[in-house]
Amino acid sequence: MGIWSDLRVLYHLNLKPIRGSTHAERLEHFYSQQAEVYDVYREKLLLGRRELIRQIEFPRGGVWVDFGGGTGRSLEFIGQSLSELKKVYVVDLCPSLLAIARRRVKSFGWTNVEIVHGDATSFRPPEGYADVVTFSYSLTMIPDWYLALEHARSLLRPGGKIAVVDFYHSRKYPGPMRSRHNWLTRTFWPVLLSRDNVFLSPDQLPYLENKFTTLHITEGFAKIPYILLLKAPYYLYVGSKLPDEP
Repeated sequence: MGIWSDLRVLYHLNLKPIRGSTHAERLEHFYSQQAEVYDVYREKLLLGRRELIRQIEFPRGGVWVDFGGGTGRSLEFIGQSLSELKKVYVVDLCPSLLAIARRRVKSFGWTNVEIVHGDATSFRPPEGYADVVTFSYSLTMIPDWYLALEHARSLLRPGGKIAVVDFYHSRKYPGPMRSRHNWLTRTFWPVLLSRDNVFLSPDQLPYLENKFTTLHITEGFAKIPYILLLKAPYYLYVGSKLPDEP
């Protein structure tokens, strides 16, 4: 582990070509050789994941759907409250990451967690609804993120919570109280991260603010491991579905 595992991840992030004719095939090709060490490096890079979960008030007996949940790492951040949920679904298209998630579930003895090989734009839990839906650094890797968010909204009960943390860049002229990134930030990061099929958007955060009642927003910069002074912009959003919305 340690620096050697980080170097392994960096090789796949920066040097190894990504192949596959479908989105699912490209995900598996990208993650299959780094799944075992995925959480080690991402823990240093993907800021806000723990904070995101701690911002959510999980209802006792509720249903939580974690779209793009990968290795299931986010489940650890909820602590003992996980056992109070009726059901948790970790949904992802990448078998290699889901294999790690299944091992994590077995290790912790979580009996209310189900690992699902499925699509964030179409998976519907057997209950037919969700009380909480999360996207933790997954929305930028979903080709049709609009559809994913609309699907999430359709799953949520009135008053249900949606929580997203991800990379982004601001619009050239963002709305009031929102961060404004300079031209270099708005240009450099989309080009760099698109190499790994991570597509930043200036529209995700405004879309969330428009579609949900905003409860919390954080905008910040995440330090890139091993590269001095280089920081990637990210946002954290928590909102709720309107109580009277069908």
